[in-house]
Parts: sequence; structure tokens; C-alpha cells
Amino acid sequence: MTLHSEDLQRTAAAAARIVIAERTGSTNTDLVRNRAQDPEAWPNLSVLVTDDQTDGRGRLGRSWTAPAGTALAVSVVLDVAGVGQADRGWVPLLAGVAVTRAIAAQLDETHTVRMKWPNDVLVDGRKISGILAEAVPGAPAAIVVGTGVNTAMAPEQLPVPTATSFATLGISVTPELIDTVLADYLTALGELVGALLLEGGDASSSGVHDEVEALCATLGSSVRVHLPDGSELVGEALRLGPHGELVVRTGVDETSVVAGDVVHVR
Repeated sequence: MTLHSEDLQRTAAAAARIVIAERTGSTNTDLVRNRAQDPEAWPNLSVLVTDDQTDGRGRLGRSWTAPAGTALAVSVVLDVAGVGQADRGWVPLLAGVAVTRAIAAQLDETHTVRMKWPNDVLVDGRKISGILAEAVPGAPAAIVVGTGVNTAMAPEQLPVPTATSFATLGISVTPELIDTVLADYLTALGELVGALLLEGGDASSSGVHDEVEALCATLGSSVRVHLPDGSELVGEALRLGPHGELVVRTGVDETSVVAGDVVHVR
């Protein structure tokens, strides 16, 4: 399905600016570059979206690709002046909450939609969406958040057995669905980041700490965390720390994980 501006009226109303790319390598790469080159043309909540991304990227430099027309790639500019570097770890988590809400609104009560720390959204335990946040060079107050959502992928097109899509779940992928999901996502993202900004990055006083924890399926699970240095941490995910880090109990000790790949053991 090709995206057309006339089909994204609700999305356009929720965004400061929306540009639809017929095809691109990476919406995040494009939007980071565009914002760095022309900040005034790409204000807060500007959006670049496509359903044909050929060179998408996930965390830790992994590639993320999908057949044309089967997944959404949407990148959003967020101005986070006033939020310190340590607290910006909440931004991708808030994007996760926003995506979770937007997807859950399209499904009935037989499905469970939750987040997996730090950047995945799961439907019934299977990944439907991933999130990647990137800083904008030369613009310390700007972050670009990229989100991929599996929409029309048939079961045989899913990249791994633990993935899913709207189509696989039996949901008809129409222009109205795409517009609703995008608009709901942007509206929630703006509200959540706005709440964090009002409190100077304090996730607790803004209420977003509790919102993320309430939707995070990782908490309370036994987990195996693959750390960036190649080591591994096995324990129980207890809670999120003040900066969005995952607190894991290993025996009698607690470790705060800032970055890592999480596997839910049960």
C-alpha cells in the first residue's frame, strides 16, 4: 500500500510537519540530516514517514528491513531542551508507551500489548515494533525517534518467528488504520514528552515513570541481558531507575543496566 498525503489527515493535524517519502534508505538518517541542516524547517514533532525503507537500522547498528508496503518507518523530531542528558533515556521509553497505546487501540481485549525494555513493543509476546532514538549533531536539544511497525507482513514475510504484524493478527491494513495509528502515536508522544519537559526531565514527578513501568512486560520477569561489552547478566527485572535504566536483581545484588539486549526467560 502506497502512502498518500490525503490519507493521513489526522496524522497531519497531530504533526508540526509531515513529509511522506515514497522510498528511502532510512527515515532516521534522513531526518537527522535534515534537522541538522535546516532546524527551522523541521521543528518539534516534524515527521518523516515511508512504507518502503531499504536500509533501516535498529539498536547496536543492526539492520532492519521489510518488503515494500508491509511496514511503516516513521521518524519524529523532538526538542528536549531542559531535559538533561541522563534523563533523555526516557525518550525512547516514552515512544514505546505511545506506540503501545496506538497499537492496543486497534486490537480487542483478547490481545495483550506491552513493552519490552528498552525499545520493543510486543503483541501477545511477539514483536510488532522497534524504536531507535538518535541525537542530532550540532543540535544538543534535538532527538530523532524512529519507529518501525509491522503492518501488512504476511506470516512468511516476518523476519523471525518471534515477530508479528497487524495482518498476521487478522487486522485489515487500510489507509484509515495507518492514519489512526500514526496520529494516536504522535499525540501520545507529544503529551508524554511534554509532561517530562514540564518537570525538567524528572520522570517521577511528571508521572511518566509510573506509565512506563505499568506497560513494561520486562518488569517481574526473569531475564538474560546481553551487555554491550559481550558479558551477560541473568536475574529478575525489578523496576526502572530514575533515568530509565533497568534494575536487575542477581542473587542478593542489584545492577542497573543502561544499555543491553534483554531476553525474557519466562
